[in-house]
Amino acid sequence: MMDTQWNIGEAAKASGVTAKMIRHYEAIGLLPPARRTDAGYRLYGGQDVRVLQFIHRSRLLGFSLDQVRDLLALWQDKDRASADVRRLARAHIDELDRKIAELESMKRTLGALADSCHGDQRSDCPILDDLAAQHCC
Repeated sequence: MMDTQWNIGEAAKASGVTAKMIRHYEAIGLLPPARRTDAGYRLYGGQDVRVLQFIHRSRLLGFSLDQVRDLLALWQDKDRASADVRRLARAHIDELDRKIAELESMKRTLGALADSCHGDQRSDCPILDDLAAQHCC
């Protein structure tokens, strides 16, 4: 039985990945090169769309392209240990926790600066003063 074939627009719609990103994923090797029509148009099969959906979902969860590459390899390796997948997910959770802490710190700092700003017609501005201040070594 022949696999359904989609053009790049149809594959994009079915996977949630833009056509531009599909071409990018092909260029960096996350997705195998598409089959081509005699006219040179890309054709994607069902497995290609499943891979694109996998990439899309992984990216929505904040995995980097290198992490997606590792996840894809694990997904496609039926002999893999789930512990390997869990280890990668836990490392990503730790990374997300670090980023959340950084964002919370930025929010607290900016909130304190905004609270110290009079927000009136005066030209003095503690927010701009802090941004212009030297905060290094």
